[in-house]
Amino acid sequence: MREGGKIISRTVIVVVAVKEDGKREVLGVATGPRSVRRAILPLEDSLSALPLRTDFLLSLADRGLRGVKLATAGDGKGLRAAARRVFDASQQRRRVHWMRNALAHAPIKQRAAVPVMLKTIFVQGTKVEAEAQWAVVADAPCVKRRKLAAIMNASRNNVLANIDFTREYRAQSANINQLERVNREIKRRADAGGQ
Repeated sequence: MREGGKIISRTVIVVVAVKEDGKREVLGVATGPRSVRRAILPLEDSLSALPLRTDFLLSLADRGLRGVKLATAGDGKGLRAAARRVFDASQQRRRVHWMRNALAHAPIKQRAAVPVMLKTIFVQGTKVEAEAQWAVVADAPCVKRRKLAAIMNASRNNVLANIDFTREYRAQSANINQLERVNREIKRRADAGGQ
């Protein structure tokens, strides 16, 4: 954006909600100081924008947002900390980011099999079944005795936080394509406007 006659990078925060019926809705967009890592960043990337995130979530609460049950984020702690402060919402790591991190530690010869095994966890109908399948996958020879096992042990509760919700909700909260499209459109328009 243009500030004081100069083009500067800013952080863009986009919050997308998934309602109980599985429909999505963009709740708000805010801008703030640029993160040191990227000009356009998802809401969860760093704690450096925590005051901005907290203020933004407070503004959504002031506009009437209530009943937030789950905040889904990548590996960063910014969104989770802000959502915990404002809404006391359960926290979940985005499945796609968790899968990417987990696969980076899978044995090279098993890179095709490991994602198939991991995905079997998320198709289970109940939390008990998902946790049982998690244990089966964690005990598989290609997972055991690797850093992948440590990642799985450390992240189980966080990754399975939405398993008690309806299948429609779980499918929508696991899929981040809409948010990624919004982020790409913001970046495209920001790039075009700065030239």
